[in-house]
Amino acid sequence: MRKSEVAIIIIILVSIIISFIIYPQMPEKVASHWNARGEVDGYMTRFWGVFLMPIMSIALFLLLVFLPRIDPLKANIDKFRKHFDGFLVLFFVFLFYIYMLTLAWNIGIRFDMGRFIVPAIAILFFFIGILVENAKRNWFIGIRTPWTLSSAKVWDRTHKRGGRLFKIAAVIAFFGVFFPDYSVWMVLIPILLVSVYTIVYSYLEFKKEKKK
Repeated sequence: MRKSEVAIIIIILVSIIISFIIYPQMPEKVASHWNARGEVDGYMTRFWGVFLMPIMSIALFLLLVFLPRIDPLKANIDKFRKHFDGFLVLFFVFLFYIYMLTLAWNIGIRFDMGRFIVPAIAILFFFIGILVENAKRNWFIGIRTPWTLSSAKVWDRTHKRGGRLFKIAAVIAFFGVFFPDYSVWMVLIPILLVSVYTIVYSYLEFKKEKKK
């Protein structure tokens, strides 16, 4: 078993232990979603409010560990495995962090949820940029368009460009902490623009390659 997998299993086990300890202290209706103004606008029953995140984490762990092993291009994944493993650990730390914020709110600790979530999202985006920059062609990880999957050169160009853009989007998202009224847009708009841009860019690069 890989060190990253052991680390993720520990994170999940800790979340499960915490869920059982805190369950009796939780309200019958658990706040589970906050709007752009930091107001609660979604609730769950106590069971799902406490146990949904650990259950989701287990399912995601099994999926993300399993998929690279069956990828026909898994030899390429091995070339950037260090970055992928590091990102997986960070991703599960992110989920655990969101889970802890949710539990804290529901036991009566009040704070501006957006100010705590936005920096975490920005960090996640930045490390997505690092992962994307280093990703080699495969079927499950990266910017997978018909054109990147059809050409190793288009894949590499698109991922180098996309990785830098994800990092820029992360910086913009981070500054949302200082502009709470616009923080949601500072997170969503850059990522949407990067996503659309990389799709179009991969198509144009593929067309250029075909002309050559």
